[in-house]
Amino acid sequence: MNTNALIFAVALVALIAGVITKSGVLTPMGTLGGVPEKLTDTRLLDVANTPHQISEWQGKIRVINFWATWCPPCRKEIPELIALQQNYSNRGVVVIGIAIDEITAVAKYQSENGINYPLLIANDNGMELAKSWGDSVGAVPFTLVVNQQDEIIFKHAGAVDLQMLESIIQPLIN
Repeated sequence: MNTNALIFAVALVALIAGVITKSGVLTPMGTLGGVPEKLTDTRLLDVANTPHQISEWQGKIRVINFWATWCPPCRKEIPELIALQQNYSNRGVVVIGIAIDEITAVAKYQSENGINYPLLIANDNGMELAKSWGDSVGAVPFTLVVNQQDEIIFKHAGAVDLQMLESIIQPLIN
């Protein structure tokens, strides 16, 4: 292989990797060998230091979003998650924010921005939890959709929007 062809091949691979990274990693079905992954339960505190199990919302469609107050894409997607919670909470959907952050920063951000869904605090352990639920990128934001049977049916590294999430949850509601 000549040098120009090698440089072109490397550049092409870099371009493709960049496009994938910029657009986020999208996995419409969180499956391994065709078998849906089950969501494992965990216990986290909310901004009032009250413990919650993720299984507390079992039987609902859960949109679980890992985020941080210092993360610009996370802050950008929060209005979309607020709208989702507002529009679908009476249809068996709950958004759950898991903050990779300090409790004081999260409580302040929640108050200032009118976040209408449960916020749980994972601190530094949140990245490990996200990884255990399929975040292969290791960055925030990272969002999962879990169906009523505790199966992870959608994973997305990067910012989400309302239209994307509605396309995933609508078939579960109907």
